Order: sequence, then structure tokens, then C-alpha cells
Amino acid sequence: MKLRLQNDRSDSRRALKLRESPTVMQPNSDELGAHAGNGLSLNLQPELTRTPVPAAAAAAANPESNEVRVTMTSKPGESSGGASSRRSRVNSHSHSHSQPHAHSRVHSNSEPELDPPDSDLDSGEPSTSLSELRCLFRWLQKSLPFLVILCAKLVIQHALGLAVGVGLFTTFLYVNKNIQTQVFLQDRHSKLQCVWLLMFLVSSTLLLYYTFLSETLHHCLIFLSPTIEPLGFWEVLWAVGITNFIIKFLFMGVKCLILLLPSSLVTYRTQGRWVMLTEEVGQVHQATAPVPLWFRYLVTYQEVDGTPGLTLGVLLALLYLILKLLGLYGQWTSLLKTVRIFLKGEHTGTAATRSQCSEAGDVCPICQGEYREPRVLLCQHIFCDECIALWFNREKSCPLCRTVIAEKVYKWRDGATSPHLQIY
Repeated sequence: MKLRLQNDRSDSRRALKLRESPTVMQPNSDELGAHAGNGLSLNLQPELTRTPVPAAAAAAANPESNEVRVTMTSKPGESSGGASSRRSRVNSHSHSHSQPHAHSRVHSNSEPELDPPDSDLDSGEPSTSLSELRCLFRWLQKSLPFLVILCAKLVIQHALGLAVGVGLFTTFLYVNKNIQTQVFLQDRHSKLQCVWLLMFLVSSTLLLYYTFLSETLHHCLIFLSPTIEPLGFWEVLWAVGITNFIIKFLFMGVKCLILLLPSSLVTYRTQGRWVMLTEEVGQVHQATAPVPLWFRYLVTYQEVDGTPGLTLGVLLALLYLILKLLGLYGQWTSLLKTVRIFLKGEHTGTAATRSQCSEAGDVCPICQGEYREPRVLLCQHIFCDECIALWFNREKSCPLCRTVIAEKVYKWRDGATSPHLQIY
């Protein structure tokens, strides 16, 4: 019983000391300032804190207690020494931490030199294609002055040929447009304009052949070979191109002559058929004129290679002739159809009566004039015979209601010349 009472008393004393004890570890204000200056703070406070009691009084009141209390107070010298030691420890700690950072910065500075290959490897095909385009662009940028010099040299060497090509093309465009305009005007076309176009074509042709008189380019018009030596690829191509334009000029001159004929010989309706037949014959001539030139080039240009080269040239020439005959067969059938239309003639619709013309207002919707040989179509619309014939040169339907009237559009009745350049 005595032991039990003593144990109860010791337990109650300990509980009382715990209630009345102050903060066990509480730093001084000097130490707090030092820690604040060094960027460190120490705060160890228990949860069971009541009224503060001085540490000396607590120690005097309980001399026999087994608790250990650590006092953070010290003398000024000691505090400065402790603070300096703590600073040295903090500095050493920060220095130890800063060394890996510095080492990492060194690595980070050295790593960008190795990044581009990695990025190129990770980028894949798009980046490689872009890099190739950049290289090509840089090459063109560096080579641009040389390319300009080279082009200038080529232009100077072939200045005459380029000038001839540009002159022939512009002449063709000018005359072709004016002929179409004169055909569209019908009886209101200008005879003087047609004479000017004819003289312009003749003078251009004569000037060209006089300039290249030594080459005898006019032989190509009658299926003979010119006296061009050596007859290489570019020479053949140049001669074929000039001959093609000259044939166009010849048949455009024939169209001008048709326009100059009086209406008593060639009516405006038959005029379209004459112009269409002229263009079809001109296209056949353009297709057959290059045959002797290319045949001679394929056969004789291989003689320097001996018998095998000559045999190969003959085979190539025969293959060229077969392909040319197949192309001429299609043009021949088109020419036969044109000749059939030219000989037979055709009339669109039927002749309109006076009552039908009066009901329509006695005014042609196309020319806005009085009816001349009025024709009524299947859709009961009335037009002049020449006007509706010119309309069906390009269209198959009625100009008012768009009802399909003609089965086929017959080209070249409006005086147009094909701009296709027959090279082979």
C-alpha cells in the first residue's frame, strides 16, 4: 500500500509539473535576430503551453526533476561565435549546393552545341525536306548572277531567231483577230482593212524568206529539204516552226481574198463555208509539211554511227511515218466532211412567212435589223439566215431559249485560224 501511494504521489507531481512548465526550448531575442539575419529560424514549442514561467524559477522549484532543459542564451561573444560558426556552416552548405548548380550550368552551356543534331534526328522527314529546299534556294541565290549571264549569252547568240519567233507570233495574233472581226461584220466589213491585212501578210513572208535566203526555207512549203548544214535537232525544229507560221499566213491571205470578193460571187452564207474549207485545207498542209525534214533528220543524222546507227535511224523514220499516217487519217476524214458540207450546203430551219415575221416584230434578235431571208427554227424563233448561220458556227442551241438545234458545231466558219503549232 505504501508503494502504491508513493507511486500515485509521484504521478500527480509529474502531471502538475507538466501543466506548470513553460516552453522547453525557446530561443532568446538575440538568437532570433541572429537566425533571422542568417535566414534560419528555430521554433520548438510544445502544444501544452500555459502561463509562461521563468526558466530559473522553474529550475529552482524542481531541483529533483529528471527533465533536461536546454537554454539557448549565451554571452555576446559566444553568440557571435556561434552565429559565425552557423554562418560558416550555412555558407559551406550553400557552397556545397551551389557546386552542383554550377556544374549543371557548365553542362547546360556545353549542351546547346550538341542540340542541333538531336533536333535534326528527332525532326524526321519534313525537316530534311525543308533543309533540302533551303539548300536549293541558297544554291539558286548564289548561282543567280551566273544564270543571268548565261541567259544573256544565249539571248545574244540567238537574238535573230528569238526576234523572228516573236514577230511571227504577234503578226499571227493581230491578223487572226482582224479577220474574225471582218467576217462577223458581213456586208459591213471594210475592203480597205482586208487589203491592208493581205499586204501585211505578204510583206512579212517575203521579208522572212529574204532574210534567210541562203537556207532556202521556202523549199519546205513544197515538201523539199532546205539547205541547212548541219541539219541538227534545233535547226530542224526552227525550220519546222517558221514553215508552220508561213503556211498559216498563206491561208489567212486566202481568207482575206475571199472577203474581198463581191457578194454577187460569194454570198455571206456561202462565205462561211469557203472560209471553213480554207482552214481545213491549211491544217492538212501544216501537218504534211514537216514530214521531209524529220525523215531526213532521223535517217541521215545517224550515218556517223555506221551501219547500226543507219539501221536504227531507218526504223525510227518508219515508225514516225506510221504515226504521221494515223494522224493524217483523222484530218483527212474531217476534210471530207467539210467538203461534203461545202458542196451540199445546209439550211437551218425553214423559211419564215411574213405573218410570222410580223408577229416576231420584224426585227432580228441578233443583228437588231430587218429580217434578211428569215429562218424559223424548231423552237419557232425567227432569225436572219446569215445571222443564225454565224451563230451556229460556235453554238448548237437557239440564242434565245437554248433549245438544241444543230447536231454538231462546224468550226472555222467565223474566219478563225487554229493557233496550234504543228511541230511534228
